[in-house]
Amino acid sequence: MKTDIHPEYREVVFHDLSCDFKFVTRSTINTREKITLDGKEYPLVKIEVSAESHPFYTGKHKIVDTAGRVEKFRQKFGSVGSKTAIAAG
Repeated sequence: MKTDIHPEYREVVFHDLSCDFKFVTRSTINTREKITLDGKEYPLVKIEVSAESHPFYTGKHKIVDTAGRVEKFRQKFGSVGSKTAIAAG
């Protein structure tokens, strides 16, 4: 393999913002933020969905609305929309 062309492969903390779940894994992703977890400093990557909050893995339908898209949809189409049950909170 050629030297000095590969990105640094290191431990990184991924933070699921929707359920405040953090996990450490290895990645080459570039980050600007850092976090201290268990007394050690890691690069931080913020994500909106992980296996801890995804409906496929949790069995709950949860709407993550960052720009009011769901409310606009409900105003436009009313109760004609989704037929799935919405999880509270």
